[in-house]
Amino acid sequence: ADEYISDIGSGLNYKRPKWLKLIKDIDANQIKEIYVTYEDRFIRFGFKFFQEFCAWHDCKIIVLNNEDTSPDKELVEDLISIIHVFSCRLYGLRRYKNKIKNDPNLKE
Repeated sequence: ADEYISDIGSGLNYKRPKWLKLIKDIDANQIKEIYVTYEDRFIRFGFKFFQEFCAWHDCKIIVLNNEDTSPDKELVEDLISIIHVFSCRLYGLRRYKNKIKNDPNLKE
C-alpha cells in the first residue's frame, strides 16, 4: 500500500475531506486499489454504485472482512444508521438553539 487513510466519520457523511479527496483521485485515475475493512464502514449506501464508479476508472475495491448478512439484518443496520444520523442532527439543532437563546447580542 502506498498510502493508509483513516477517516473516522459516518458512512452517511459524503462531505468528509479525505472521502472527497479519494473521489477526486479515483476520477483522475490515480488509484488502482482500495482496501477497506467493511463495505458499510466505507460507504453506507450505494456501495455497488461506488464499486462500479471505481471500475470505470480502473480501480478495484477489496473488502477485507466481507461478512455475508441477510437482507433483514442489512435493513435493520441501515435503519439504525439512519436513526443515529437524525439523532445527531437533533442534538446539533438543540445546541444551536441554546446558543441563540443565550446570546446577549440578540434581541427577543
